Amino acid sequence: MLEEKIKKLKGPILVIGASGFVGVNLFRELFKYRQDVYGAYFSSKFSWRLEGIPQARLVHLDIKSKTNILKVLEETQVKTVFDCSSYGAYSFEQESESIHQTNYNALVKCLEVFENCGVSAFVRAGSSSEYGTNSNGPAESDEQTPNSHYAVSKVAANAAVTYFGKVRNFPVATLRLYSVYGPYEDSSRLIPNLCKKALLGELPSFTSPEVKRDFIHVDDVVSAFVCAGYQLQENESIRGEAFNIGSEQQTSLKELALLTKQLFAIDSEPDFGSYPGREWDLDRWVSNSQKAKKMLDWSASKTLKVGIKETAIWWDGFKERSPAEMTKKNGHRSRSITAIIACYKDEPAIPHMYKRLVETFTELNIDYEIIFVNDCSPDNSRETILSLSQKDSKVIGINHSRNFGSQAAFRSGMAVASKDACVLLDGDLQDPPELIKEFYVKWLEGNDVVYGIRTKREMPAGTEFFYKSFYKVFSYLSEINIPQNAGDFSLIDKKVVKWILSCGESDVFLRGLRAYVGFKQAGVEYIRPERMFGVSTNNWVRNIGWAKRGIFSFSKMPLHLLTAFGGITLLLSILFSFTTVAIRLIDPELVPKGLTSISLLIMLFGAATILGLGILGEYIGKILDEVKGRPEYIRASMIKDGKEINE
Repeated sequence: MLEEKIKKLKGPILVIGASGFVGVNLFRELFKYRQDVYGAYFSSKFSWRLEGIPQARLVHLDIKSKTNILKVLEETQVKTVFDCSSYGAYSFEQESESIHQTNYNALVKCLEVFENCGVSAFVRAGSSSEYGTNSNGPAESDEQTPNSHYAVSKVAANAAVTYFGKVRNFPVATLRLYSVYGPYEDSSRLIPNLCKKALLGELPSFTSPEVKRDFIHVDDVVSAFVCAGYQLQENESIRGEAFNIGSEQQTSLKELALLTKQLFAIDSEPDFGSYPGREWDLDRWVSNSQKAKKMLDWSASKTLKVGIKETAIWWDGFKERSPAEMTKKNGHRSRSITAIIACYKDEPAIPHMYKRLVETFTELNIDYEIIFVNDCSPDNSRETILSLSQKDSKVIGINHSRNFGSQAAFRSGMAVASKDACVLLDGDLQDPPELIKEFYVKWLEGNDVVYGIRTKREMPAGTEFFYKSFYKVFSYLSEINIPQNAGDFSLIDKKVVKWILSCGESDVFLRGLRAYVGFKQAGVEYIRPERMFGVSTNNWVRNIGWAKRGIFSFSKMPLHLLTAFGGITLLLSILFSFTTVAIRLIDPELVPKGLTSISLLIMLFGAATILGLGILGEYIGKILDEVKGRPEYIRASMIKDGKEINE
């Protein structure tokens, strides 16, 4: 029956969020029976779920970009859309702005685009969280009392679906999903964690034993999506409707623990109360799915007992291949790293950088990705990065529309990084990739930021003296403690990356921001080698510009010194005036004659005035740049899996 409905869906078919848990299961089921199915992904964070899927069936899609949505539509000509994108369901997804942008704003943008493209069915993944505190078997028409940003965003999204479906007659519907579990679910979630522990003869930690959930297997959810898509094609009356998708069976965590003990013959007793739940979780959560049974001809069929058995079997066979499974190494959790390389006129160095990074990460035995940011380099950097990406899916490229500078390049890469930490490197190989091994050790020791300290530079003595002098002056003037002789080369934990990206300034001085956000930091000393290829793009003018950027971004000391100088000269001027008048009264002949002293004073105060205006101008110029609100960088395209995707 399900196979027949899948074959009757109008194609091609697009699954948005195909790298997510529900999305990948839906895509794989559809792909069993037809070839005109596309899976859309945004981040490579969960790309392990897409293992084995032909690249020709995958498309990169940023649902926040209308241009990107239109481009994907032009390429695929889809007629049926299943939207499984979501943000905020996991406890670590807490950024309220991202929650509303992804779950509501992006959905409205998608609906507006798809409405004008002849789409015959658009099924959106909603959430039972929309009911909020009204969680005891509510009907779809019952009151919604959202109790989190995530719930609010989902309620707003459903209101948009109702408007587009009922008022604008667009074939769209919402499925409010309950506690979905099954293959490809994130390993930190309850059922996968339970299965992993059970296979070892153990039980996981639980929250309260009386907490009740409506667990529904992902196969039943996939069936609901197909039924909804099919009915939207056949029945206009369900346009704009919402449907509860659950098993209608309540299972307490105590009952779940007892069931697991029976299924896997576990002797140990469950540990309740030691595992923290989400702040907005409720003790009772169960569905009323009668509307879906009546209007979609759907009902859940897989029991929890069967579902857990199947999920455990799947995890047992998949866990050794899944990067989501974090292994233990030297008593620490094995972590993952994104290397971000700012490239400008570094084409010859890119293959060498890639090779040395791969060797370093392989030696560390960790998961990684490598992002080359081509800052509109005039050489063939783009083609070189594209070639590497065709050979290695871990290589990602970003092409900027013009040269924005290394600081913008690093932030551009950090914005798309998906691993546990970012390592920033210049593309000229003066930042030795092998030092990442020492960074990694410091990171495992509990440091959130590990930066390189240049004890010596292989350069002319005069130039090195200039650099060291700048860092000493900068350290004295800065209002925060910024390490001396530390450049951008560093390892930054993802929680620190989040705060760095949240700093809204456009004229960025990263090493200053890195110190500003705080957290636990440590340095690793190294000797910075000469460039392997080409010549440096820096010169004295650029270096002075760097010095001004750092000082004026993180210090008001020049203004303080200017104020102090003005105050001192005012006092001296008053003193000089009284002295001159007194001498004039006592003995007029003693008063200095001629223009020399007057000229010198005018020159002194004139130069001081110009200097003061210059310092004020620097700060006013920075204010002007910030208030313009222009983007810090513009991506012309992304390179992923050997394909270039226009932004």
